[in-house]
Amino acid sequence: MRAPTFMALAALPLLLGGCIARTAVDVATAPVRVAGKAVDLATTSQSEADEARGREIRRREEQLGRLSREYEDLAEDCEDGDDDACREAVIVRREIDALLPTVPVER
Repeated sequence: MRAPTFMALAALPLLLGGCIARTAVDVATAPVRVAGKAVDLATTSQSEADEARGREIRRREEQLGRLSREYEDLAEDCEDGDDDACREAVIVRREIDALLPTVPVER
């Protein structure tokens, strides 16, 4: 009865040695893994930057489309003699002129 117990106790340090070594490696490499994760979260990949730029360009194009439609309506009203529409058309045209340089031209 004592022999199996003695053998189990004798083998215990060998079995636990791997666990202890693995834990030591995990503890030693944890700061490196955490720092790497922080860098990944703090930096923007090129594809993410491209996607963000594309979204911003689409937003500007949509805004330009809305302003163009508004300008056309106001210009029509201005031609019909609406002085307020003429003043508003000038304001909208200035917005369009300011926005145009920020929208890339498709070739």
